Amino acid sequence: MKNHTLLTDFYQLTMMNGYLKNNVHNDIVVFDLFFRKNPSENSYTIICGLEQVINYIENLQFSEEDIDYLRSLNSFDEEFFQVLREFKFTGDIYSVPEGSVMFPYEPILRIKATCFEAQLIETALLNMINFQSLIATKAARVCTAAKGDPVLEFGLRRAQGPDAAIYGARAAYIGGCAGTSNVLAGKMFNIPVSGTQAHSWIQKFDSELEAFRAYAKIYPHNCLLLVDTYDTLKSGVPNAITIFQELREQGYTPAGIRIDSGDIAYLSKEARRLLNAAGFPEVKIVASSDLDEDVINSLKIQEAAVDSWGVGTNLITSKGCPALGGVYKLAAVEENGGLVPKIKISENPEKITNPGYKKVVRIYDNSGEFALADVIMLEDEVIDTNKPYTIFHPIYTWKKKTFVHYSVRELLVPIFLGGELVYERKSTNEIREYAKAELATLWPEYKRLNRPQLYKVDLSEKLWRLKDSMVNSIRNE
Repeated sequence: MKNHTLLTDFYQLTMMNGYLKNNVHNDIVVFDLFFRKNPSENSYTIICGLEQVINYIENLQFSEEDIDYLRSLNSFDEEFFQVLREFKFTGDIYSVPEGSVMFPYEPILRIKATCFEAQLIETALLNMINFQSLIATKAARVCTAAKGDPVLEFGLRRAQGPDAAIYGARAAYIGGCAGTSNVLAGKMFNIPVSGTQAHSWIQKFDSELEAFRAYAKIYPHNCLLLVDTYDTLKSGVPNAITIFQELREQGYTPAGIRIDSGDIAYLSKEARRLLNAAGFPEVKIVASSDLDEDVINSLKIQEAAVDSWGVGTNLITSKGCPALGGVYKLAAVEENGGLVPKIKISENPEKITNPGYKKVVRIYDNSGEFALADVIMLEDEVIDTNKPYTIFHPIYTWKKKTFVHYSVRELLVPIFLGGELVYERKSTNEIREYAKAELATLWPEYKRLNRPQLYKVDLSEKLWRLKDSMVNSIRNE
């Protein structure tokens, strides 16, 4: 990964310079990275991008070229540049494992570092976590709609630039897609790559049948033909059947057909009928053409005869929800050897932050199979699973639930301690399997595409009282 030290907002640098001039740049602070709303009206978010965060932190350093550029802005002096030359991240970062299922207001990353260090990394961390988490969650929704059918990510040509295409393909794979058309992403992250031919291949030959035959000659072991260039049912499928019969005579098993336009429900059912009648019930039907979770869900209801789905534009751009609104907020500062909670007050209640040095604890049923609720609590709090535990809604406090037979798991784990990486890095396939396991802990009601049940995320009583007292104290000043 390239050095992305200058991948930051300019005001991060001006604040860093201000901390230096006020001699507070080495003061220890705590920031939480979290989001306030799930994307796409979903009930959960799959967290993605931690691997890129690790690479970014490990490569943080200001080169002389960077400093020369900053000098050209005429906003900083040589004292600032000298501190930048010596810059190294020395703080602690805790995070949920990549692929975790998380919910609004829960700390995804917890950063404890000097003002100087914590301020610089805000923008890049948000950039990396927000985008990949958005696409991973969109992919999970699409795969939910597909009900177990393979979904392939085909969004490279429509992504907002190369980085979005590459890391979007990675996130989509983690979110549940079976593969990608993006060859570079396949190489970088060991993602299965897939693809056959475009309409231009068919058009290049004198006839559709000749085009199919030429392709089958090159790829007899995996022959999947695009059948909608001219007329899906009158020429595409019949010509494909002719080629499949030739392949069978040669000892090969044809793979399938792809339909990329028209009424997918009708065309797929008719294509299935024609293929079955010709003796090819094993041939798969792949659908593409501006698909998303809503379209796939509708096609499933219509009993479309589709075996797998190629989803491009609407997945890689997260159509309908262009961004995950992750934020990075100060939660505590170190004074006299202890951490003093900090809070942000707002006229918008949803923007009032949760103060203090916090963690997230997930409550499971006694078997550990299903997640029941999350509790945001202060770091020194412990839940005794031998005793009943009651949670309550942080706003509608009369809403309560008591757990008697249950288990718990703390979600934040150390990634960097004292600036050193202590986390065992995972492969993309391991992260994908973790995300799959995480999703399996949610009841189906939480995974509905429309109006899903909201997962319970409450504050511990101690944290709730701290927040309430700080709000009242500031309001009464």
